[in-house]
Amino acid sequence: MDPMEMDPMAGTDAGGSDGTGTDDLARRFEQERPRLVALAARILGDATEAQDIAQRAWLRLDATDQDIENLPAWLTTVTTRLCLDRLRRRTPIPEEEIEVEGTAPDPAEDVALADTVGIALQMVLDRLSPNERVAFVMHDSFGFEFTTIAQALDTTPQAARKLASRARAKVAQPRPEDALADWEVVDAFMAAARGGDFTRLVQLLAPDAVVRGDRQAIETGTPTALDGRDDIASFFNGSAHAALPVSVDGRAGSAWFHRGQAMVLFDFTVEDGRVVRIDFRADPEVIDRVVRRDGADPR
Repeated sequence: MDPMEMDPMAGTDAGGSDGTGTDDLARRFEQERPRLVALAARILGDATEAQDIAQRAWLRLDATDQDIENLPAWLTTVTTRLCLDRLRRRTPIPEEEIEVEGTAPDPAEDVALADTVGIALQMVLDRLSPNERVAFVMHDSFGFEFTTIAQALDTTPQAARKLASRARAKVAQPRPEDALADWEVVDAFMAAARGGDFTRLVQLLAPDAVVRGDRQAIETGTPTALDGRDDIASFFNGSAHAALPVSVDGRAGSAWFHRGQAMVLFDFTVEDGRVVRIDFRADPEVIDRVVRRDGADPR
């Protein structure tokens, strides 16, 4: 039987054909929708597809005439299986047989890999089989128990654990070609700054990273110096909303703009996928060489 046709859970009445029941069901679904969209977006790596998946989950819920004991769990299972179906059509990677070796906790589960999701991780996720991808995302990103993951994958909790562990190993040791390019590191750093993602900022900084400012930049109010990734991450956390992606002398960077004019360049030095140095530069000769990476004139 197609797992998409299976009823994930059973119990309490999910709704009915009368208007009152349908309205209540719609209200309860809307409470769950943001969570379902977030889950689907992480699994599929596509926000637009995630919205479609959530809508399809609603259609399945609205059409069911069976009892549902736990609506959030039922919707999680349906959403996950819809994602699986789409992944299998998109990337027909064969699933390997899982040999269950026991139920002992996997020490690797303590590795906090979920917060590293970004461009590089998305590339690695695309190499995972659909089952591995779902197991990893559900457990490491959303903290679902393996019993729940097993239900979504129509397998055993032990096999679900094994899938997540195998996926985690692949994520922890990406291939060289999965490394972020310098411009991707810069853009990921600035996105984390604008979004107030302190953890991501720390991950993108080398432990001994430094920030320095030239005389002109310091006169505009930038720090003279910052040392260590924690202080740098704290400074950038939630800031840089007026900064735009630029390049200078062929290097990727970012710049603070005021009324269309580049005022301060954030000149990044990236090594091995991490930021090791940021120079705040406002020397007019440097600013004149700043080029918007979208091709627009900075002035």
